[in-house]
Amino acid sequence: MKHIKKIIAPLLIIAMMAIALSGCSPAASSSDSASGNAPASDSSSDKDNQPTSKTVKIGVVNWSDCIAITNLVKVILEDDFNYTVETTMVDAGPVYASVASGDYDAYLDGWLPSTHANYMEKFDGKIEAYSTIFEGTKNGLVVPAYVDVDSIEDLNAHKDEFDGKIVGIDSGAGIMGQANNAIEDYDLDFNLQTSSGPVMTAALADAIANEKPIVVTGWQPHWMFGKWDLKFLDDPNKDFGDAEYIKSVVRLGFKEDLPEFAAFLDNFSLSSDQLADLMSRINDSDEDPEVVARAWVQDNQDAVNTWIEGIE
Repeated sequence: MKHIKKIIAPLLIIAMMAIALSGCSPAASSSDSASGNAPASDSSSDKDNQPTSKTVKIGVVNWSDCIAITNLVKVILEDDFNYTVETTMVDAGPVYASVASGDYDAYLDGWLPSTHANYMEKFDGKIEAYSTIFEGTKNGLVVPAYVDVDSIEDLNAHKDEFDGKIVGIDSGAGIMGQANNAIEDYDLDFNLQTSSGPVMTAALADAIANEKPIVVTGWQPHWMFGKWDLKFLDDPNKDFGDAEYIKSVVRLGFKEDLPEFAAFLDNFSLSSDQLADLMSRINDSDEDPEVVARAWVQDNQDAVNTWIEGIE
């Protein structure tokens, strides 16, 4: 019996040591490793393969063309270039000031060379008119086609029909300065009302529904020209200037800090049909403009591919 105990005791000690050592070994088994369940490696090569997201800040003015262009650019930058895009709605004056101060990287609806010339002059040396997004813009006073007036010169003769008012938009818009110049230049006995783009189009819709005369500050591109039969009043004195173009306006250092964004803008431009289609879709939809813009991208992938081709 004593002999058996002498044999068992060493065996028990060996077994206990084996158990203790097994508790110090790694938990993963060979089957875990084979099935991909082993703990993930934290190697630098894995991290290097992950794209880095950069934040882009873009100012937006509550104009239909600006909303359409900005949301289109936003979804392309996010979906194709892994940017995080932050947009902020502000008036025209503050948006230029914010780009000049570097708070915003870009504004995508600069009407040049005339409409926003005062902002470009004010912030000269602090902002840059970078790329041309759209050509063939037009500003002026707009009336429904059924109105029996064809020129700004004739408005005074019909003052009572229009209640002596021109429905404008936000006070900082370049077209409002042009309208004030026209009132003075043509000696119009009219009051220019400050409102906003949506308020102006709502007033226009109400007047058209009741076939009443109305005159508003209007511009192309705008979805309202596709929705209603409208006309620009002749402007013999050229207070609203000639046809212009829409340019991106960027802060200093933009191209160096955001090279993919800059390269995209170098390629990016919209035709009249493309912009009119996007603006109409946004106006007719109850969905967020970003959602509508993403659907537009899916339907116009060939065009999008030409804008992003070759950019790395």
